[in-house]
Amino acid sequence: MTDIITLNSPNTPKVGFVSLGCPKALVDSEDILTKLRTEGYEISPSYEDADLVVVNTCGFIDSAVQESLDAIGEALHENGKVVVTGCLGARTDSNGDNMVRAMHPKVLAVTGPHATNEVLDAVHIHLPKPHDPFIDLVPPQGIKLTPKHYAYLKISEGCNHRCTFCIIPSLRGDLVSRPIGDVVREAEKLVQSGVKELLVVSQDTSAYGVDVKFRTGFVNGRPVKTHMQELVQELAQLGAWVRLHYVYPYPHVDDVIELMAQAAVNGQGRVLPYLDVPFQHAHPRVLKAMKRPANGEKTLERIQAWRAACPDLTIRSTFIAGFPSETEEEFEYLLDFLDEAQLDRVGCFAYSPVDGAVANRIEGALPDEVREERTARFMEKQQAISTARLAKKVGSVKTVLIDEVDEDGAIARSMADAPEIDGAVYIDYTETPLEVGQFVDVKIHASDEYDLWGTLVDEA
Repeated sequence: MTDIITLNSPNTPKVGFVSLGCPKALVDSEDILTKLRTEGYEISPSYEDADLVVVNTCGFIDSAVQESLDAIGEALHENGKVVVTGCLGARTDSNGDNMVRAMHPKVLAVTGPHATNEVLDAVHIHLPKPHDPFIDLVPPQGIKLTPKHYAYLKISEGCNHRCTFCIIPSLRGDLVSRPIGDVVREAEKLVQSGVKELLVVSQDTSAYGVDVKFRTGFVNGRPVKTHMQELVQELAQLGAWVRLHYVYPYPHVDDVIELMAQAAVNGQGRVLPYLDVPFQHAHPRVLKAMKRPANGEKTLERIQAWRAACPDLTIRSTFIAGFPSETEEEFEYLLDFLDEAQLDRVGCFAYSPVDGAVANRIEGALPDEVREERTARFMEKQQAISTARLAKKVGSVKTVLIDEVDEDGAIARSMADAPEIDGAVYIDYTETPLEVGQFVDVKIHASDEYDLWGTLVDEA
């Protein structure tokens, strides 16, 4: 459930909210919550105090589907009035029936992802909105589910790729880029509200503007093209860290690296030297079977060129082990790629046969134990790489953003660390007052596989 504080007005309708899935789904949840709060609904932190519950689901891999179905079941048991939205709402079972309806026929309504208006309509039907909404109760940046000092900024919806392991296009549709003026205005409001880090998300950040042929929009009256590079340039001027996620290695990404090199020197207020690039594999045949727009050799060349232009660049990626028909030799090729690429942050998932994915029809499906064993070997190798790369940072000084403060010190993140998915920088106890959302300089004195430890520079 959300942890949003509510007012104690006994006659005001209250909506509970459960948000699951990726950052794009989180942004959808924020949008729905903002609209509900604008209309005068209160947001309840508990099932028992809510008049109705909205569950925003994930429908990608099997474990996420099960988590979503369990969350719906819990909401029905604890509250009884449930509206379901999100990616799982768009999926059907083997009989062609809506998966949510088939498992939980008592839900009030089911919508797919990115369906704010449909969710509001369902809420209005089953829990009529107040007659006199207090618009001033909603902050300009809307209601956010993230801490006050960072926020996700979604720049587009959908995807034009047709990767064989993925069903996102069938759930969210083709690429639809937001007007660049709207994106920048939202970012400005977030920074004005105290946000210190903007995390740019989409299904394919590099493709921003492709669907509208990079047409010219307007930012504060100035003509600006709907293009990734120009958007990043605008965001970099707002004074906050700008972190790019879900970036495909298209040629124009090279131009953004130059902005990142500036951030590595400046430390604040620029696009961070950080790229989240979902490579997924390295072997040419497997990449072709996945219908991925890249190959391993070219990827290594790009990585080398990026690091030559920006030595402090952090590269995060995700991979799939045990893809149907993947041979042991092809998996070993992927492990060799890891040795060559020396990526900083990596996640690996055993292939999951998602219903509706084209890859399920590829001959040579691997047993569960093989997929899991390869995933474990992959992560063991990457753990050693990560350990070695972090050890090189001992003795250096890093600018960090504080996430938590307690009696033992503080937990922070450097430019190399995205929230929740990467490591952390643990700051030793200090008598200097520290605040969440504060930037400080830390001298690193220790490291392990994923995290760093340091002392405030003034006390080092």
